[in-house]
Amino acid sequence: MKRREFLGLAALGGAAAALPVTEAKPARAQVSTSARIVIVGAGAAGTALANRLSERLAGARITIIDPRTTHLYQPGLTLVATGLKPASYVTSDESRWLPKGIDWIREKVAAVDAETRTVSTESGRTIDYDWLVLAPGLVLDYGAIEGFSVDMIGENGIGGLYGGPEQAARTWQAARKFTEDGGIGIFTRPATEMKCAGAPLKHTFLIDDIARRAGNTGKMNMIYTAPQSSLFGVPIVAEKVRMLFEDRGINTIMQRTLTAVDAGAKRATFATGDGNEEIDYDYIHVIPPQRAPDFIRRSGLSWSDKWTDQGWVEVDMHTLRHLRYPDIFALGDVAGVPKGKTAASVKWQVPVVEDHLVAAIEGREGTASYNGYTSCPLITRIGRAMLVEFDYRNNLTPSFPGIIAPLEELWISWLMKEVALKATYNAMLRGQA
Repeated sequence: MKRREFLGLAALGGAAAALPVTEAKPARAQVSTSARIVIVGAGAAGTALANRLSERLAGARITIIDPRTTHLYQPGLTLVATGLKPASYVTSDESRWLPKGIDWIREKVAAVDAETRTVSTESGRTIDYDWLVLAPGLVLDYGAIEGFSVDMIGENGIGGLYGGPEQAARTWQAARKFTEDGGIGIFTRPATEMKCAGAPLKHTFLIDDIARRAGNTGKMNMIYTAPQSSLFGVPIVAEKVRMLFEDRGINTIMQRTLTAVDAGAKRATFATGDGNEEIDYDYIHVIPPQRAPDFIRRSGLSWSDKWTDQGWVEVDMHTLRHLRYPDIFALGDVAGVPKGKTAASVKWQVPVVEDHLVAAIEGREGTASYNGYTSCPLITRIGRAMLVEFDYRNNLTPSFPGIIAPLEELWISWLMKEVALKATYNAMLRGQA
């Protein structure tokens, strides 16, 4: 393909990605109701739903509960952790995104009583609801890793981009030294379900690429470790990643779970099927186990026969409606579904919950269905990425067939991650995408 043709496709791909942001949508008829709707969590899912419901429902009392005043654009943390974006790139004022006319309770939730239809905050306040949407995100369980704490990130060769903007920036401090000095680099992922399962791979690829650009590849031993036996949940993508790792000399040690870090000795301990294994490192990227917030687990809303150590909310995988309490829905990271812990998943989940909640208010059945859509712009080097999209059945579901090949390292896909994704994300927050 000629360069001009390639750039033309890139421009087309960028324009296509922007369509959800700019394309006018027909106005939807408002529904009159006095329903009390409580949304727990003002992250991507909760904020997007609050905006859509405030536009859709006339007379409803919508309450969102979340103590955070800063909104975090989590898809950008990978870029911050590799020095490609500043920490400020991923933060904004939460009040910028929430709709006018709703109640915003800036507190932490302590409990949900599904029988009495109440939510209690840590200050002792009780809020009644007719409909409850759980979108609190998840908890990063750093305490499960012996010897590790968040304040260690950035020192002694330790990284951890999941911790937040400051931690992602400090991750780059440690990672940059590694790309310059070389040594042994260990890149981990947890045994639990996790948000954006592609992030550990992106960080591995980018650190390798940055070292290569500096001419320091020969100084480095890159090791990707995982408790799983596969590099990715979708078999065809896992094989592609395996091939790329092999081509770039990135070693893999599978079925290893990080259990302890000795920062002074720069030694990591992994649980194996046969006991423990210790590996010395010069740089280690730590991603902790991830679980539902404690109040979810205490409130009896979790699955009883799966993910019992994690506590994800028991919902129908297609409607995201609770299986035992039909007046409760779950969105985003906390939802107990086989896939869907990405911002792109939220974009498709929110309209489904809106449809079923509004339908229930009107006394009818909703029709929308979530198919497990998950998107991962899997960065493989600076300026190249694979736009991997798939569903519950591990089928690839490309949004731009004939333009973006999902398993090819393309500049178009990089552009989607670098430019178009944030614009689409912001539109989603406002309820417009």
